Amino acid sequence: MSATGAIPAPPVKERFDAAGRRVLLVCVAGGFTTLIDQSVLNTAIPALRESLHAQPAHLQWIVAGYSLAFGLALIPGGRLGDVRGRKWFFVGGLALFTVVSLLSATATDPWVLVAARLLQGAGAGLVNSQMIGTLQDVFQGQLRARALGMYAVTAGLAFALGPPIGGVVLAAVGPEQGWRLTFLLNVPFGLATLLLAVRHLPRPRPSARHADLDLVGLLLVAALTLALMLPFVQPPGWAGWLGFAAAAAALLGALTRWQHRYARSGGHPLIHPALTRSAPYALGTAVAMAQFGSSLAAGLVLTMFLQDGLGLSPMGAALVALPSAVAMGFASAFAWRVVQRFGRRTVTAGMAGSALVMLAGGLVARWAPTGPLPWLLALLQLLGGASVGLMAASNQAFVLRHAPAEAAGVSGAILQMAQRIAAAVSVSALSGVYLRATGGGGGHRAAYAWASGVCAALAALAVVASVLAGRVSAREAAREAVAAGEGAPGGDPVRETTPAR
Repeated sequence: MSATGAIPAPPVKERFDAAGRRVLLVCVAGGFTTLIDQSVLNTAIPALRESLHAQPAHLQWIVAGYSLAFGLALIPGGRLGDVRGRKWFFVGGLALFTVVSLLSATATDPWVLVAARLLQGAGAGLVNSQMIGTLQDVFQGQLRARALGMYAVTAGLAFALGPPIGGVVLAAVGPEQGWRLTFLLNVPFGLATLLLAVRHLPRPRPSARHADLDLVGLLLVAALTLALMLPFVQPPGWAGWLGFAAAAAALLGALTRWQHRYARSGGHPLIHPALTRSAPYALGTAVAMAQFGSSLAAGLVLTMFLQDGLGLSPMGAALVALPSAVAMGFASAFAWRVVQRFGRRTVTAGMAGSALVMLAGGLVARWAPTGPLPWLLALLQLLGGASVGLMAASNQAFVLRHAPAEAAGVSGAILQMAQRIAAAVSVSALSGVYLRATGGGGGHRAAYAWASGVCAALAALAVVASVLAGRVSAREAAREAVAAGEGAPGGDPVRETTPAR
């Protein structure tokens, strides 16, 4: 109740118009088509290995090379969309992804499939770098937050639904043709999305304020991305790790110096100064990294535990994880209402819930009887999915509110690239924790408990970052209000509502 005694009016749900719904459909379809590919293929890796007689090095590049190329394409794609307009980069990236999916399905040599996966990843990265910018261009206020939320949830659903779909395909047609069919599924979805994109995406609107590409900045970012992600695609020895770390530090320093020099010369640097100066953007990106990395790593370790430790089939393991996708979808549908009521606390509470679920999963796996254990883990997946559904899209909206309009594509691309790097690091590290604990004689239950505890600790760091982001944002809002002559805002000092820009 307000100070005057009046009961606050309930939040009013704004509605998408027909043109907005069509744009949103294209973006959601493009995201789902390109993001589900990786999670479906993970189920088919054993069949692919036998069919192509692939070696471990081939498999590493087939699986991780896609993510590497995806990450490399994000920031250049975002910059190109900001400067030249987004529609035809979206269409070109999706066309590349779709055509190369057909090549992947017909590959008879492992290295051909590796090359195809790299091209697929590049096409998918180009597509996804346009989508966040498009949603920010087309929608404002509450509708923008909801549209970004639908895209974020689409990504989560794609990762969660991939294993069941892959399991159904392999069970229906057999392993030899099943892994090829997982690639062929991309073709009709890609073609349908292409037709929708050509018809319904808005015409390109290049930014007159942002006419230069900053090619040196693009090259430095690409080299930095390689230095950060390549060790997790092809793990080196200790000397290699030190070399990559030194290279990443040197490239980061060179990028920082170049951006300052380029800005002083009158150019528009690749990474907008508003992003580098914004503590809420940096802290919100850290939250997204920790959430994405811990969630993907926890999902991978859960699948390993269910199959290796409990002896479930791939389909059985996928069904245990499926409640997470269902809960995420339902929670995201009303997350905007929770955000309007509680502000940024929604992100903090959702992240805290995710951390508690991961911790509980490790304890349950360690001590619960074998019989009900899959059911208990499925229940925890339901709770975890609801937590992520509440916070992931909301955090993305809070992060991107700090991006200027002329850098909408790059700001979203940096956020996605940061999440990809976090996923590569977390998946590599947590699978290593699980496998070492298993080999140490503690068994699969103890190994899963250890790995889940590490995931929970990473999620707890995201809770801290979210609290700090809320406080910094509140201080910035207070300064803006004073500068505008409104005085200090009253009410909750850490409240931050969904922005309307």
